[in-house]
Amino acid sequence: MRPLIMLTALLAGALMPVQAGVNARLRGFLGDPLLASLVSFVVGTVALAIVILATRTPWPTLAMAQAAPWWTWLGGTLGAFFVAVTVILAFKLGATGLMAWIIAGQLIGSVLLDHTGAIGFAVREISWQRMAGVALLMAGAMLVNEY
Repeated sequence: MRPLIMLTALLAGALMPVQAGVNARLRGFLGDPLLASLVSFVVGTVALAIVILATRTPWPTLAMAQAAPWWTWLGGTLGAFFVAVTVILAFKLGATGLMAWIIAGQLIGSVLLDHTGAIGFAVREISWQRMAGVALLMAGAMLVNEY
C-alpha cells in the first residue's frame, strides 16, 4: 500500500506544474489572474461535488462542522493563495523555476511543522540531515532559476 500512496503523491506533484500552466493560460484568455483562480476553484468545486454525490459520501452534520477549530476552515484560503500565486508567477519563472521555489517552500514549511508538531503532525525533530536536505533543495532552486 505504501508504494501506491507514494506514487499518488508523486503524481499529484507532477500535475502541479500542469495546473499552474493551465491556469496561467486561462489567465491569458480571461485577462485577470484572480478571475482565472476563481474559475479554477469553481471548476474544482463542481468536480468534487460530483465525486461526493457519485460516491454517496455523507454530508457532515452541523455539530461536526461546529466542532472544528476556526483555523481548520482556512484551507481553502491557503489553496486560493497558492493557485493565484502560481497563475501570476508561472510564466515569469517558468515551470521548473516556479516548482523549484514551491517545493523548497513546501520543504521548509514541512520541516517546521514536523519539528513543532503543529496542526496535528507527529513531532519529527529537525536534524542536520534534514537541514542538509533543505539546503540542497534551496541550492537546487537557485541553480534552476539561474541557469
